[in-house]
Amino acid sequence: MDSELTTPPLKPPLQNTSAPRDYEPDAKELEKLQKWQEQRMVRKLQGEYESAILHLGQVVNDNLGNRMRIASIRVDGAVNTRRTFLGSLVNPYLVSDKPETLGSVLDTIRRLGHLLQETDIFKSVDARLERNRGPFSQPYDVDLVFKAKEKGRFYLSTSTQVGNDEGGASATCRVRNTFGGAETFEANVAFATKTRVSFNTSLSAPLTRNLKTKGEIALFGTERDNTSYASHFEGVRGFKTVVRNGDLAKGQHEAGYEAVLRHIGNLTPSASISIREAAGQSLKSSLFHIYTRDTRDDRVLGTRGSYTKLSQELAGLGGDASFFKSEAQGQFARSLSPHVTVSFAARTGLLLPFNNKPTLLPDRFQLGGPTSVRMLRANSLGPKDGPDSLGGDMYWSAGLSLIADIPKKPHWPVKLHGWVNAGRLDVVDRTKSVESILKTSFSQPTITAGVGLVYKLDPVRVEVNLGLPLTASKGDGTRKGLQVGIGLDFL
Repeated sequence: MDSELTTPPLKPPLQNTSAPRDYEPDAKELEKLQKWQEQRMVRKLQGEYESAILHLGQVVNDNLGNRMRIASIRVDGAVNTRRTFLGSLVNPYLVSDKPETLGSVLDTIRRLGHLLQETDIFKSVDARLERNRGPFSQPYDVDLVFKAKEKGRFYLSTSTQVGNDEGGASATCRVRNTFGGAETFEANVAFATKTRVSFNTSLSAPLTRNLKTKGEIALFGTERDNTSYASHFEGVRGFKTVVRNGDLAKGQHEAGYEAVLRHIGNLTPSASISIREAAGQSLKSSLFHIYTRDTRDDRVLGTRGSYTKLSQELAGLGGDASFFKSEAQGQFARSLSPHVTVSFAARTGLLLPFNNKPTLLPDRFQLGGPTSVRMLRANSLGPKDGPDSLGGDMYWSAGLSLIADIPKKPHWPVKLHGWVNAGRLDVVDRTKSVESILKTSFSQPTITAGVGLVYKLDPVRVEVNLGLPLTASKGDGTRKGLQVGIGLDFL
């Protein structure tokens, strides 16, 4: 049998068989020619695209005044969302007393698309116009159709956190669009060095059609180790309901009710008489309001903008606590040059009991520490009983910081830091006049100063400072030398 001859397959590397008379370009010239051709095609396509966009824009502008009416609005792809909820969002855009035009229809598409994105239900929302095919439709009637793709409903994560001078681990479970109306259910449990265990379960939902007002109900609890400054452990179990309106950039309001059962126990053998007298359970039932406005360009290391937070709490609707509590804090930052930023922060608070009742330990203010008045041990300012900090009814603190880039390394997340802090925490003596109380508080502050490094480790800020106290009151837990602070909000 004659065997069939076959050509063996070609395998690289292959030899160049071109002859000099062919004048073929070398590899470098060929690569340059190919790159030029690709750039030419990109320029051509980009030019055609820009030309088409310009032409389309001209067509739209020339017809903005033409009559057009939205006959119906549909949202396709919202498989887990209630039709009644979608109807509450889109129905107001179907009712209009004014004659509609192409311009008003395009504005409706923009506003309604933004509203659907604000629900946090959809990953993407694309809009298109279709001619209405109804039996009584007019030539100018159109259907507005949104093609939407929903986000995943279930989310589960575990993480470790370092902040506010403690570290820990947490697990979070979240169910988005829980009942089909943009509700969010979230449960979180965390374990940390000082807050031994904490849990929070909440359900939030929009209360208005424009989604600007939201409501939330929550159950929460913590077990916190306070032995580093007050020789006890504190347990908290509570219920809270909140209504929120607005956004942080323009100002957000929160108002709600809170019922909290507190327990002070597990005292250390060295606990003072004051801490032993405060041991046991107490119930707080209160109404509260919080206003927050934040225009900073960066929450951790802002170079411009301001931050304002005002809170008020009225307790006494049953329970053991009866008081009015108010706090205010603010911060602003400005750039002195492209590489230097100055920031100023201040905080103050006042606690006024009703019917001359003594204030309870869990309700009092605590002050001092690396994220508060630096070069002080945590919560070590103010009244003491032996080794224990008892807190106070009135406080103020202020801080001036100068933050600069490291020379020749402006892109580094590490910055140079110089600061001056001042503050004081007192128990209000009701036998003295208000003028006398304020004079004593502001004339005898604790003042500290120092220099250090700041590192932006999103979402927290890490500081390593070298400082010392300049003035201090007797009993303040001052310290000299090196101090490390990790947290979100610094003075």
